[in-house]
Amino acid sequence: MRLPDLSVQTHAACELVEITGEVRAALRAAGAPDGLLLVYVPHTTAAVTIQENADPDVRADLLLALQNAVPARPARGSYRHAEGNSDAHVKTALVGTSATVIVEGGAPVLGTWQGIYLCEFDGPRRRTICLKVLPG
Repeated sequence: MRLPDLSVQTHAACELVEITGEVRAALRAAGAPDGLLLVYVPHTTAAVTIQENADPDVRADLLLALQNAVPARPARGSYRHAEGNSDAHVKTALVGTSATVIVEGGAPVLGTWQGIYLCEFDGPRRRTICLKVLPG
């Protein structure tokens, strides 16, 4: 069952935007059956992750770690991609463009401290999140 796409406006070059509430609302509105929810971002410089949503320092730490692991200007050599956003492509490849979540009773099954996040690596932009429930 394909749910309507979510549209999220990001506000920074790199940020994690929690979309858990929007995902819950979409599942509820659709009367989604039990199964698996595929959360997918059809972009090459944005990703999806499930991470802690209680302490905002975790988001900052994740972005810092990714920035240190994949800097905009590498210490050796240089990126070739002419658009100048190669680091965003690499970060997306590392994090991934999808997440799978169990759905029970029309709601995502998440741990106490878990939230679903859109990861922006080349913003600010308007991003699309595709949702599909695979009945179980």
